[in-house]
Amino acid sequence: MTNTRPAPMFIADARSLDFLNTVAAPWGSNIEWLDHGQDLLAWLEQAGLVEASVAKTMRTNTIPGELDAVAAQARVLREWFRGFVLAHAGHQINSNVLAELGPLNRHLQRDEAFCEIVRADGETDARHSDHLHCRWSRRWRTPDTLLLPVAQAMADLVCNADFTMVKKCEGPTCTMLFLDTTKGHARRWCSMARLKGAG
Repeated sequence: MTNTRPAPMFIADARSLDFLNTVAAPWGSNIEWLDHGQDLLAWLEQAGLVEASVAKTMRTNTIPGELDAVAAQARVLREWFRGFVLAHAGHQINSNVLAELGPLNRHLQRDEAFCEIVRADGETDARHSDHLHCRWSRRWRTPDTLLLPVAQAMADLVCNADFTMVKKCEGPTCTMLFLDTTKGHARRWCSMARLKGAG
């Protein structure tokens, strides 16, 4: 059987909304991009949320079913966050939503991210060839740590984005969400190329 599912789309201008769009109906029928653990790993790599080396290690060092269980957790987290986003899209949010964010905070509290001081890469100026910077890394101890960069992207949207600019595509059958970062805030569709592809 040939897989005719299109590649995941990264059109939301916010990784957490791209994550919500991993189940969507861009052409009228729902498409699920996180069916199983391998799908989740592939999406995380394509989204730039995990490095290829991390994905390879997870593929190699997990027992059957572990990654599928994490993908199931990812789908639950996705649907919880979808409810939050849809409830607040188009409105300013403030500390009155804190009680609703308990599930996200529980994920964030498990993170083992750390800063390591290293020599800066790519310095071409001889005067700065020994420049140091702080490189952030994460300990990927178990497969469920794959949800941490997703949770971090969600927290970034909640804390740093203008929720009045979170919009749903106006395509007649499309369910995709996006953050309107256009200058005049007049974006109405997830992607004109996607809409043309529907024909």
